[in-house]
Amino acid sequence: MYISRVQLKNWRNFVEVDVPLHQRQFLVGPNASGKSNFLDVFRFLHDIAKPKGGGLQSAVDKRGGLSKIRSFHARNKSAEVFIRIDLSDFDREWSKKGGDKPPEWGYEIGIRTERPRSGAVVVSHEAVYRNGRKILRRPDRQDEKDPERLKQTYMEQVGCNEKFREISKFFSEISYMNLLPQLLRHSAEIQGKVVDDDPFGQNLAQRMQKTHKKTLETRLRKISGVVRIVSPGLDDIRPEPDGCGGYHITASCDNGGSKKNIRIGQGQMSDGTLRLIGLSWALLENSSVLLLEEPEESLHSEVVSVLTWLLNKALIWQKKRKRKQIFSSTHSPKFLSDGGVDAVEILLLTPPEDSGGGTKVCPLVDLRDIEVLLKIGEHVGSIATQATAPKNSLHIAAEFKD
Repeated sequence: MYISRVQLKNWRNFVEVDVPLHQRQFLVGPNASGKSNFLDVFRFLHDIAKPKGGGLQSAVDKRGGLSKIRSFHARNKSAEVFIRIDLSDFDREWSKKGGDKPPEWGYEIGIRTERPRSGAVVVSHEAVYRNGRKILRRPDRQDEKDPERLKQTYMEQVGCNEKFREISKFFSEISYMNLLPQLLRHSAEIQGKVVDDDPFGQNLAQRMQKTHKKTLETRLRKISGVVRIVSPGLDDIRPEPDGCGGYHITASCDNGGSKKNIRIGQGQMSDGTLRLIGLSWALLENSSVLLLEEPEESLHSEVVSVLTWLLNKALIWQKKRKRKQIFSSTHSPKFLSDGGVDAVEILLLTPPEDSGGGTKVCPLVDLRDIEVLLKIGEHVGSIATQATAPKNSLHIAAEFKD
């Protein structure tokens, strides 16, 4: 399955969003337009559904409370925050006949602050659809008798989600990777403090070590091949004991013509090498949806231009096992310049020109004159970045005047 549509109301930067999604989806927009907040919708659903430490209250608290989640463009402070996700079979995306068919699953959740003002967050709406037919709607009679039940979603409760556990499992398998090299490089000073779900790759070596040996060898062989091309002289990526009771990532390094190579640790690797290792591992890990933030960061422009091919290769490799969906934010036209990126795979995020509304989200394919631009040879990456560039970017240096 894949997420074929998302609808949002009053979520962070967005007052209202309703867009189709594809197996690969790229988010393009200026700084502070809400790319990270758009990705956080799916992390939020993961945090509700995950079996260990999950749940609605935990997911909201993790984000600083409902007041931090609700859009400041919302009409009032008690407005409902609403999310709807459609899940469809992968074959439907490429089927010309499947356009009018209802999605395989639909999940809706609305949340607001409980009244009177207790500060507690409650489910104001929860619904599940199976092939277009509603099979769950909340609040129900039991909720009316016992309002405390509304502090939990049915999705997070094993005793309540039997009929739609497939959705809960899908959400729980959503993953996020934005490896921060500094955290790996200074792991000794950090002393083992790791953010929940390890979104920044602090525990990447431990995750590698816990992987089944045969699977690990296959993944490391592929990762080493990528690193060997991008960082000549480095090879044989693998986790090794760090001497402090944990593990760190190491690589074989060409020792300047000596017959015997030396091994270096993650503290001696460049930012680009570490980010590439993290990206490659995330692409090979099992997940339903992989969320990426600007994977082009710290990489040479020529490497960036083939990253989408790397994504393609990973998706093809995963087809033999379990299909994956990838969402990625980017500021780089180079990242979108190859790999067969289609206009339907790019979402444009446009902030409001005044304070009266939220960020607008629309597919690049809906952009005015898009067909004309493509016919005259403009590439989708250039069109997308130009369409979302700040209007007065050339005046930035003038702000540093005497």
